Amino acid sequence: MERQYVEGRVSVITPVYNVEKYIDKTLESIFAQTYKDIEIVLVDDCSKDNSAQIIAKYKEKHPEIIYFLQSKNMGAGAARNKALELASGQYVAFLDSDDLWLPKKTEKQIKLMKEKKSPFSYAAIEMMDEEGKTIKGKRNLKETCDYKYLLHNTIIATSSVIVDRSMLGDFRMPLRRGGQDYATWLSLLRNGAVACGINETLVRYRVGSNSLSSNKFKSIKQVWEIQTQDEHINKIAAAFHVGCFGFNAVKKYYL
Repeated sequence: MERQYVEGRVSVITPVYNVEKYIDKTLESIFAQTYKDIEIVLVDDCSKDNSAQIIAKYKEKHPEIIYFLQSKNMGAGAARNKALELASGQYVAFLDSDDLWLPKKTEKQIKLMKEKKSPFSYAAIEMMDEEGKTIKGKRNLKETCDYKYLLHNTIIATSSVIVDRSMLGDFRMPLRRGGQDYATWLSLLRNGAVACGINETLVRYRVGSNSLSSNKFKSIKQVWEIQTQDEHINKIAAAFHVGCFGFNAVKKYYL
């Protein structure tokens, strides 16, 4: 039976794990949205800090918060999938628990999706450090993205994505160890859908203190696996795509 969604509602999908330092700021950035028909679906992947207590205090004043505690730690992909299951909205928007939205983010993307009749939108980001200090300004992006373009570019930031489920249907993220978001965007665009982007900073993306270089090498390996295993792309084409992907990733973080 086809799922019924609340028309116009945006369900924010946020996995939670040991983010007591950031979750209040992330939630406040959602409450500050100029688009008001929003529910917030927080799935806690068995946090060991005070994340649950902080969320409980917000939940007292904000009935739009849905909180679910996983029975065991299963990773961000499984947490997002549980949130997708619980979400009631026509639109699902992804926001990681340490990132921030600018106030008009949701309003502008929904408006663009309606104008372009697009089921998928994304926006430009700026990067900040763990203390919230901007470390890299807006990264320009292409204002349309299809499956072919996404094969060789890092254009879509997870915390900027909004998907219209009334057009693309109910979906889940593949439960792979890494790169679930990239694999999901490919699967959603695989059958000809075109995503639309806003070349304006609407998201502040937090960069952790872990080594960026080692993370990017891991990311490139994940892209190779997703393209050859999930998308069944031949290895010669995948090698070219991964080379382009790596170059664009270096540009994104260092140039």
